[in-house]
Amino acid sequence: MEGPANTVNYFITGYVVIFGIMAAYVISLAVRWNNLKQDAAVLEELEKKNQ
Repeated sequence: MEGPANTVNYFITGYVVIFGIMAAYVISLAVRWNNLKQDAAVLEELEKKNQ
């Protein structure tokens, strides 16, 4: 044998996948937060109209 296997490519690929998943999750949270704010604004508007 000539030493340990060269697994740098798998290491980099793993980090890219993990950080890609984390970025997608953060983007998903941001979109959901914006939708929640819009829903809250609509509900407040409806509440004002009903009073």
